[in-house]
Amino acid sequence: MEKRILAYRKRIDELLQKDDANWEKVMEEHLTQVAFFQHERLIHLIVTVLFAILEIMSILSTVILTAMDCGNIALSIMTILLLVLLIPYIRHYYILENEVQKMYGQYDELLKKINGKE
Repeated sequence: MEKRILAYRKRIDELLQKDDANWEKVMEEHLTQVAFFQHERLIHLIVTVLFAILEIMSILSTVILTAMDCGNIALSIMTILLLVLLIPYIRHYYILENEVQKMYGQYDELLKKINGKE
């Protein structure tokens, strides 16, 4: 998904440099793509938040059990594994969020092209 969103945004940036295009058609496609990426962003936000909640619960459980002198190595390993999974989820969500925000700017530029205001 990361390659797709970056390639799409780059293609629109290149298209915006031109003066001759069917801007209404480009706008229609752009709105469709923005909707797809917004949906993807929402799904990844939900997954990232769930993993963050699991990580916090795991850390708290590890701390509480260690304080009670009932430390569990399996719980500690699970805490580390969740953290290892959480970091790429946060990175991916960060990319999706920033690219969709940039696509909003592209939308504004497309509106200017359609309305003839450069």
